[in-house]
Amino acid sequence: MDSRVVKYLLLAAILVLVIRYFDILAGIVGNLWSIAAPLLIGCVMAYVLNIVMQFLEKHYFPNSTKKIVQKSKRPVCIVLSLVLIGVVFVLVFDLVIPELAEAIRMIGTSIPMLIDNGTAWAIEHEDQFPDVANWLESLELDWEKIGNNVITYLKSGISGVLNSTVTIVTNVISSVVNFVIGLIFGIYILANKEKLAVQIKRLTHAYIKPKWIAVCKQVLTTANETFSSFIVGQVTEAVILGSLCTIGMLIFRFPYAPTVGAFIGVTALIPIVGAYLGAAVGFLLILTQNPLQAVLFIIFIIVLQQLEGNLIYPKVVGSSIGLPGMWVLAAVTIGGGLLGVPGMLLGVPLAATVYKLLAQDVRRKQPC
Repeated sequence: MDSRVVKYLLLAAILVLVIRYFDILAGIVGNLWSIAAPLLIGCVMAYVLNIVMQFLEKHYFPNSTKKIVQKSKRPVCIVLSLVLIGVVFVLVFDLVIPELAEAIRMIGTSIPMLIDNGTAWAIEHEDQFPDVANWLESLELDWEKIGNNVITYLKSGISGVLNSTVTIVTNVISSVVNFVIGLIFGIYILANKEKLAVQIKRLTHAYIKPKWIAVCKQVLTTANETFSSFIVGQVTEAVILGSLCTIGMLIFRFPYAPTVGAFIGVTALIPIVGAYLGAAVGFLLILTQNPLQAVLFIIFIIVLQQLEGNLIYPKVVGSSIGLPGMWVLAAVTIGGGLLGVPGMLLGVPLAATVYKLLAQDVRRKQPC
């Protein structure tokens, strides 16, 4: 009882100190987070690359016993993993970014023409829509004046723009540096993962009780199975959805089929809502060519999304992580509200891990 009282008093004292000096502690934690960010990025990269690397190692001369093959297996598979993922991202961005920029430019130049055409059409049919025609006649848009006002506003805020530019450039450089350091750290982890596993095992057995080691092992094993299954399933589902979208657009003769299909495939990595983001970009691109086809494209995407949500996703991703659809939606909503897009990506596997651990604990306590 004395030891318990001492523990509770210590916990209460620590809680009081945390509340009293919360701002200072938050600043310290923020600094530590910014310092450790490249290493955390490296751990995430190593985990994702390890999935690809394990697949490549299984198919890298699996029956060979030559020493040169065994020694070269790890470095060659690491390089191939990096090249494979890099090529995929380069191809996707090369397909999507130029077309998207051109579509935005075309929409910006065609908005005045669309408004003028709409005004002329409404005036011609003023007997059917008198109120709309009167409103459009009274609406006088001087595009030259609007352009001059925009230029004046930009000139007046040039100092703010310069400051923002400096801030953006600084953030970009910092992100690039963190990415490079994280990538190097991740490669070191992959190259020495067996040695690191042995060291971690020795440390845990030296300082942690066997009971807690068993609990941590169960949690980490479940989390690893769930996250790896989620990543593989999500990528497979994105490839299937992007391919179906491209094939369907080619069949119905929609423009920008490869570009839109690739972009929808990438955004489909975000559970549930990702395909709709890709559909918005596709609608924007097709709108510059044919407004009617843009509307038909939305109908096509709705049908495809229903097929994906009711057939592909439950079979490919849902069954692999063992999480019911209701909790997938809840995880995406809560994760997106807390952390944005990263929260959407992490919410589903985290929820699936908790779901599996709770199910295991319930079965253990209620075996019948």
